Amino acid sequence: MMQAILVRVGVDHSYGQWNAPVDPRTGAFEYVPIPEKSTTLFYENCAKPYSLIEPRLRTFAARNGLDLFQDLRCSAELLQQNMHLDPDFDHLTYGDDGDRRGSHIRQLQRDDMLVFYSGLRPIVPCEHRLIYAIIGLFRVAEVVDASKIPSDRWGENAHTRKIKRGLSDIVVRAQPRGSGLLQRCLKIGEMRDKAYRVTPSLLSAWGGLSVNDGYIQRSARPPRFLDAGKFANWFEAQAPEFTHGHLHG
Repeated sequence: MMQAILVRVGVDHSYGQWNAPVDPRTGAFEYVPIPEKSTTLFYENCAKPYSLIEPRLRTFAARNGLDLFQDLRCSAELLQQNMHLDPDFDHLTYGDDGDRRGSHIRQLQRDDMLVFYSGLRPIVPCEHRLIYAIIGLFRVAEVVDASKIPSDRWGENAHTRKIKRGLSDIVVRAQPRGSGLLQRCLKIGEMRDKAYRVTPSLLSAWGGLSVNDGYIQRSARPPRFLDAGKFANWFEAQAPEFTHGHLHG
């Protein structure tokens, strides 16, 4: 049976002290990865500084008549750091710890799905402080042990770009067709019972999640879709449009 896992990604209050922007009127958003630790050492030419995406952020702000720092509250300090660029939508990879948090991800097979969502800050007044939304999706091609990836492919994922990695780290490679960063995010969450949760109507449309009442605010282990086929049908009905480029397109 097809499997699908919902994975939270992107900078937030806990990892980076910021939330990337979204226009709730159009679904336009920016994907901003979490920062790497300041002590992280990288292989040659493998570091990914935030300066690579700063132009995109400035363009997004300017397009909406806003200032990146004053209006969107982006931290200048954050932009001086390196990104933990994961998922990497240019190389269509995602890395995780295959023994703990990513133990279910390690078991994924070809055509299974990783569904990425983020907590985004709206640029106009909105019902909720944050908008929880799907920002991308991978249709799995293969899952490989990071330790077995040859050096000429280390630059393809955050978990292989750094010199010190986890012994159980894995890298998911996605199929180019039907995978990528969404051009417009899909809102899925609301504040309910003192936490952000998937809306009841979507929980019904998806066939449920393996967490209590659609809880998506934070989880030690990413929730699984109870009916991956039902979710896949819902997703396709949204007519999603992908872009494979993030840094370069």
